Parts: sequence; C-alpha cells; structure tokens
Amino acid sequence: MRPVIALLLGLSLFVGACDKRAAAPEQAAVTEDGTVPDVAAPANNAAPEAAAKVDRSHKGEAMPTYKFQDGAGKAVTLAEFRGKPVLVNLWATWCAPCVREMPTLDALTAREKAALHVLTVSQDMELAKVQPFLTERKLANLIAYRDADLQFTTGMNLSLPTTILYDATGKEVWRVTGGMDWAGAEAAKLIGEAKG
Repeated sequence: MRPVIALLLGLSLFVGACDKRAAAPEQAAVTEDGTVPDVAAPANNAAPEAAAKVDRSHKGEAMPTYKFQDGAGKAVTLAEFRGKPVLVNLWATWCAPCVREMPTLDALTAREKAALHVLTVSQDMELAKVQPFLTERKLANLIAYRDADLQFTTGMNLSLPTTILYDATGKEVWRVTGGMDWAGAEAAKLIGEAKG
C-alpha cells in the first residue's frame, strides 16, 4: 500500500508542482526522458524575481521536524542546523524554475557559508538523479539533500520552487514561492531579516 501512496503523492506533486502562478516562459515541458531542458537565463543572468512571491503569514512558526536525507543518505532534520539562519529551498530536477535558480543558490552558499546554512532539498523520488544533476552543472557548493517521502511539499502544501528562511532559533521568517535570484540584492535584503 505504501508504494501506491508514494506514487499517488508523486503524481499529485508532478501535476501540481512548479508554481502555476509563475510567468509562462518559466514553465518548461519535461522531455520524454524525464529531464527539463536548460532554460536560457535572461540577459542579466539572473533568475526572474518577478515570479517570486514573499509570504510572511507563517512568521514565528517552528521549523518542521521532518526527516530527510543528506548526500550520503543519512537521515537529518532541520533542527540539526540551528545556531545560524537556515534557508531551505525545495526543488526538483524536473522543475524548470527550480533548475534556473540553482546557480544563484550555489553562489549564495559560497558567499554566505559562515553566516547561513543553505539547504537545497530535492523532492525527486530517485536519489540517483540529484547528485549527478548538481555535478553536471558544477554546483559544487550545494549538498544533495533529498526528501523522497515528499514531506515538505505535501505536509506544508507547497509548490515548487519554494524557499523558506528560518532564523537561528528555528522560527520561520518568510517563505518565497517561485524562482528568484538568490545571489542578488533583493534576496540579500530578505535574508537580512533573519538577523534582525
């Protein structure tokens, strides 16, 4: 019964995933082999910020206790990262807006690793897809975290991509739905809210 439930959850995520409110150019069809074609970046090489929607309605809520896997397959929880702000990005290899913002998350990780945990938690059901995706695109600063049970997206009723900022004590500051340039000035301003 559990495989059937996982399959149904996966299908519902596939059908409902990727922010449907985003601009049409951000949505890309999945090819027959299950991959998303590379989406050309705009002229300034930034992910489109216009599609991002900041939601502060969950401010102050505690981070969830869901278990997910690190790059080695070890179970971890968000609580293990307390002590400095935690930026959790929920994404999948087949989600075009997710793919587009990954380089900016990699740059943010490299720049802020002393002051901010950046966790990119894949909602892909197959572990074998996540690390090769990061390696192929030279996203060396990101770790292949994975939520194979889709607890974040189904348990929190989220679409992809969604990024949530928690402060150092584990309380939510805001969440952003849609693609964003995480290495840009607007993101830096938003992330600064966790320090205030």
